[in-house]
Amino acid sequence: MRHRRGVHALAATVIMSLLGGAPALTGQAGAQEPKQAQQAQQAQEVPGGEDARMLVFHGKDAPRERTEAAVSAILKIGNDAPAAERIRVDVTSDPGVFNQRELQQYNAVTFLSAEGDLLNSDQTRAFKRYVRAGGGFLGLHDAARAQPGDEWFTGLFGARPEEGAAPAAQKAVVEVGDRTHPATEDLPLEWSRKDSWTNWQKNPSGEVHTVARVRESSYSPGEGAEGWDHPVSWCRDYDGGRSFYSGMGGTASTFTENNFRKHLRGAMLWTTRLARADCQATITANYAAERVTQPNTGDQLDQIGEPHGLDIADDGRVVYIGRGGGMPNAPVVTDWNDPKIGLGPGTVHVYDPETKKVTQAGTLDVFGNKGGGEELVKNEEGLLGIALDPDFLDNGWVYLHWTPHSGIDRTAHMAERRVSRFTLDPATNKLDVASEKTLLKWPVQIHSCCHAGGGMDWDSKGNLYIATGDNNSSQFSGGYSGNNPEPQFAGTSFADARRTAGNTNNLNGKILRIHPESDGTYTVPEGNLFTGEEEGGGKTREEIYVMGVRNPARIFVDKKTDWLYAGWVGPDAGEPSTTWGPAKYDTFAVMTKAGNQGWPYCMGNKQPYRDRNLPDPSKPLGWYDCDHLKNESPNNDGLVNIPPARNNNIWYSPQGGAPDFPRDANGVPSYKLDEQTLRLPWLKGGGQATMNGPVYRYSEKSDSDVKWPAYWDGKWFVGDFYDGDQPRHGVVLDPGNAASGGLPVHAESLDKIVPAGEGGIRNLMDWRFAPDGSLYALDYGRGFFNADAASALWRVTYKGGPPTPLPKDYLGEQGS
Repeated sequence: MRHRRGVHALAATVIMSLLGGAPALTGQAGAQEPKQAQQAQQAQEVPGGEDARMLVFHGKDAPRERTEAAVSAILKIGNDAPAAERIRVDVTSDPGVFNQRELQQYNAVTFLSAEGDLLNSDQTRAFKRYVRAGGGFLGLHDAARAQPGDEWFTGLFGARPEEGAAPAAQKAVVEVGDRTHPATEDLPLEWSRKDSWTNWQKNPSGEVHTVARVRESSYSPGEGAEGWDHPVSWCRDYDGGRSFYSGMGGTASTFTENNFRKHLRGAMLWTTRLARADCQATITANYAAERVTQPNTGDQLDQIGEPHGLDIADDGRVVYIGRGGGMPNAPVVTDWNDPKIGLGPGTVHVYDPETKKVTQAGTLDVFGNKGGGEELVKNEEGLLGIALDPDFLDNGWVYLHWTPHSGIDRTAHMAERRVSRFTLDPATNKLDVASEKTLLKWPVQIHSCCHAGGGMDWDSKGNLYIATGDNNSSQFSGGYSGNNPEPQFAGTSFADARRTAGNTNNLNGKILRIHPESDGTYTVPEGNLFTGEEEGGGKTREEIYVMGVRNPARIFVDKKTDWLYAGWVGPDAGEPSTTWGPAKYDTFAVMTKAGNQGWPYCMGNKQPYRDRNLPDPSKPLGWYDCDHLKNESPNNDGLVNIPPARNNNIWYSPQGGAPDFPRDANGVPSYKLDEQTLRLPWLKGGGQATMNGPVYRYSEKSDSDVKWPAYWDGKWFVGDFYDGDQPRHGVVLDPGNAASGGLPVHAESLDKIVPAGEGGIRNLMDWRFAPDGSLYALDYGRGFFNADAASALWRVTYKGGPPTPLPKDYLGEQGS
């Protein structure tokens, strides 16, 4: 997003003394005295000019080798740049230059090895006036120890180092999260380097815009460690000017590194106004979260049903659904002898941001309103998913994923799941229930809860993706693999996910991909997992794109890449078992082609479960071979030899993110807690339920004043229904290994931006970006299987303004 100015030559000047004495700024700097004197008289003008100049200031007792290396690097960067980006550099240890006349010459000032009280009160006032007039500041490493008693300087730096000597240099990994700032856009995602890594008295995250972090798991951070969020380079617009600070630069060798020079060069360009950058993007105060729906009136669902999903039209209207529960005191029927068992309202509402009004568009009679209780009482069926047709504004078509009450069999405890197309009148926001055209339907058992799935989304080719849960009980396996073949009702197994998710001939526990046609039918695109003709036919379903998923409630397809993103909830075991396998892993994965994600055989990075089978499912058999899977369940009517399991990108347990273990010669993990490694320290579960989110795509063409900034472009939003230690992050994947299960290389917490906690979005149920770049999120409410006063639609907007420097102060081509 860098804009360049016209080409003209600049010179670099050095007036320095590292061996003693206070150098004065004379010579070429003084040659522009008349011009600078005129500027000084016009205090409203931004310091410096088109011939960009930078003052580098260091203490008289600065470490010689490191300071010389830093100065040499800064000079070379400034002088060897293309003509449009050259910076004339002056270097001094004389604080006397901090007066209004001389500072006015410089676009930016760099503090280098400037520890202690080096400026007197007059010099401090002059420098503050300089910044407030629009001057830039660049601080490196121990510069954050300058003027230690001045809170204004603390704000300028962003943070102060922990007291004591700088720690010894160590090799560590730097995560480069900002892919748009000129200081980081050309750096690797993961940058291994040696430096002196500082801990902070107060972590500045949320008050500054972090462009890079140091990964504490890659070195020994010592006392006062920051944890997974350890900022190392950041920037902010501060008190009228611009401030960039990097905690790197603690060794002389730092300044000889090519990547660090790239980093330093970008910081110099921004602080001198030769480049624009957004240094507001992760500052909490720059976001506003607003609840846009009111509580329901009495027991009426006039604003919202039991929140379960949303989609957004091209004109900004939000269409959201309620699964089937009523208000907390609404009656539920659980008696299978009653014809109304589980009858509930599957609601469709429309929020119009232009009028800020909600319309109750329509209600479907669904099965699933049985309230809470035990596994054989509660149920998660109902109105589960929504997707607006790509041409919704022209045709009004809405696709709903649901379980009609009219289709239940009370004797066999079976139901019919459907994906149907309805018409919603865009003029009245009313749903024509009679307009239903059923595209796809399949049987589901409703004797036992749970795992209905429900999410839907479109790719760029008009293919519809449909996420279905494994339709399996959470019990009867001790919280490990849902592979108990024994429990059944009326001949249908309800605790063996090999019947569903692991079965090539069953549509449950899958992500389906079809192409809806205008007449209400569908075709199957090429590239799905099966053709339907394997072993002569009858053993596979051609609609299956991904198998081996447990409960993918939310999916997202990035139309720029057509990559599919999904998350699903894991089983219930709180700890791994050396007998049965991994603990409950909630999972996120990106899928670029058809395949098998492993459930109920393998989870995480191909961590296998133990097989069990008749006649005694309580006795463990062999470990599953994730690369050569066989479905040998007596409840399987599909292929025996099924596709191998793939690695997943993110998994987490109550102990933390991405648990991993040493493996034996057969590749089986030890599953011993004391041998566990947590590879994603920013993650932790407990009570956990993944809530996959979107990939943000920034639009430069949009003139929206609420759109999230370009910093978030390409980042994948992952969250959890709960808001304790669970994930709510924007993550960066390495495109080179994302499709093969590569772990995220960077994560940015969203807990304060998409506000967690009391008064915020406590129970995240779905989230999507609107065409104007704002984020909508559903808060499920408090409790389960009902709507309540906290059930709500929220909107999160950005108010940080455009990148800086502003066009009127920017030295590049105006309006480019």
